[in-house]
Amino acid sequence: YPLQRQVSGFASSLRTSSAEAFLPTSTDLASGLHRPHQKPAILRKISAAQQLSASEVVTHLGQTVVLASGTLSVLLHCEAVGNPKPTISWAKNGEEVKYNDRMLLQPDDSLQILEPVETDVGFYACNASNALGSDSVSIAVTLAGKPLIKASRATVINTKSPAVTVDIGSTVKTIQRANVTINCQVAGVPEAEVTWFKNKIKLSSGHHLLDGLLLIANVSLSDQGLYSCKAANLRGEVTESSQLLVLEPPRPLPYLEDLTVVLSSAETNTHSVLTSPSGTQMTISPGSSALIGCAVDGHPTPNITWLYSGKPLNLRHRLLAAGRILQILNISDAPDGEFSCLAQNEAGSLTQKTTMAIQEYQWSVDKLMACSASCGHKGVQLPQLRCLLDGAEVNISHCMEKPKPALHPIPCNRRDCPSRWMVTSWSPCTQSCGGGIQMRRVTCQRLTAKGSSIPVANEACVQVSKRPVDTQNCNRQPCVEWVASSWGQCNGPCIGPRLAVQHRQIFCQTKDGTSVSSGQCSTLPRPLSTQNCWTDICGVHWRVSLWTVCTATCGNYGFQSRHVDCVHVRTNKPVLEHHCSWRPRPANWQRCNITPCENGTLLRRGEAVPSQGRKEGRAMSQKCSTGPC
Repeated sequence: YPLQRQVSGFASSLRTSSAEAFLPTSTDLASGLHRPHQKPAILRKISAAQQLSASEVVTHLGQTVVLASGTLSVLLHCEAVGNPKPTISWAKNGEEVKYNDRMLLQPDDSLQILEPVETDVGFYACNASNALGSDSVSIAVTLAGKPLIKASRATVINTKSPAVTVDIGSTVKTIQRANVTINCQVAGVPEAEVTWFKNKIKLSSGHHLLDGLLLIANVSLSDQGLYSCKAANLRGEVTESSQLLVLEPPRPLPYLEDLTVVLSSAETNTHSVLTSPSGTQMTISPGSSALIGCAVDGHPTPNITWLYSGKPLNLRHRLLAAGRILQILNISDAPDGEFSCLAQNEAGSLTQKTTMAIQEYQWSVDKLMACSASCGHKGVQLPQLRCLLDGAEVNISHCMEKPKPALHPIPCNRRDCPSRWMVTSWSPCTQSCGGGIQMRRVTCQRLTAKGSSIPVANEACVQVSKRPVDTQNCNRQPCVEWVASSWGQCNGPCIGPRLAVQHRQIFCQTKDGTSVSSGQCSTLPRPLSTQNCWTDICGVHWRVSLWTVCTATCGNYGFQSRHVDCVHVRTNKPVLEHHCSWRPRPANWQRCNITPCENGTLLRRGEAVPSQGRKEGRAMSQKCSTGPC
């Protein structure tokens, strides 16, 4: 097709948004160029593209350019007004244009494409911006053939606005009851027909479909899904899709079933409480554990963060039920403070809280102990110190960290005592062993309320109790001592040069010579039963001879030996080896000439041995490993 015919014939195939249809024309804007402040506005010129030559196309925004095989240049004009003067930038399919030797930015902010190719096909957007705002208009550059859809890969999250408009290809996350408009802008020659689908099922005409726009009004959870726009003509078809996700901000729930399940298997001293937006309260005893539930719902499922007094947790805890339950292992680790759970998702956040008060242990002195005496002048009563928790007595160790109250003694039972026997301490025993006696003084006295002791007749005490004894036996155990026999001969095992050990026997016996068990002498220092001594028998040393000639001159199996004897230093005669055992015994054989043999032979004492004899040499080496052969 001739280029001019393609462009003019495709004027109706460009889908523009309803927002663009009401933008001011160049005539409208010209009258307002001298206003003091003005947001940017891009001029739309709805006319056929100009063909300056057979190879050059010049067009304004809001139109479509169809490339032909002879097109060598496409010039896209972008005129904008505003105060301050707008800054112009270009984007292709939502991404900033990268200028090069084919993609040129002209001084008047026009975009020129030299020698356009198929990869240049797409939607080109001119963006004008200043400090007051921005404006953007697109133009389609396409080939005659399969349609082209202006698509976006953005993710749009709407948590407040009652309406949101996006290009097809975007991911939309929005709150319920908002109006969502999906724009499917299509270019193509021949003109393409647009069809909408939800989750691959064609949408009926009852849906709000208008000029490439799909309106989903009053969005609810049932509207979630994949919405697809298919553009088709005689040359082919193309499809772009947008995912719609409905957001629900976190909201409180009246109960948490998981908390009941966890509490049923917890220890008996575990308490539970649910947080709420207004805050809850719970009083708990020290040392107990607590389960705090965060009952919230939302879409998507909110992430939960636990805080203590507005800060991250720094005490021992566990998170249960996907973080919806906080278990405090020991509530004593947390002074009185506020626990809060922060539930967050893309739609918003919710904070619920609870306050825990720890019951305090307290000292109590409201009871008195028994009187310390039944009569006399020293009887006192002390207040009974008790530790209470919520009025109940608990182990006193719980109150040890608190200051104790002052205890003031109260006099009691201050009266004369009945007559009673008074005794002095026992005198020392007359003998240290073998039996002795010790004595004390016994008198009958009466203690008055003033603290004085008055002697009375013995008859007054006999009526009350039997007279205590004034004499008793003591130290009746027999008198014993350690007795040692004479030292034995100095012929024990040698422990050094001329040095051996001699022994003697030690007995425990009484003074009259009767042997008794050693335990009866355990309180006495025990004499030694062994001692070192000098003897000529231990004057020995190891004597070694010279090494024999090595059994081989090379290889891995040569060895040599020598004689090792224990001999007396004075007589130089061999004695039993155990006399020399206090020194290490020298080796009596060793390997020798461990060097490689040449020409595959093993030389043994000057003789040539074939290399196959090495196996026999190895066997002989193993046989002689414990001594000389």
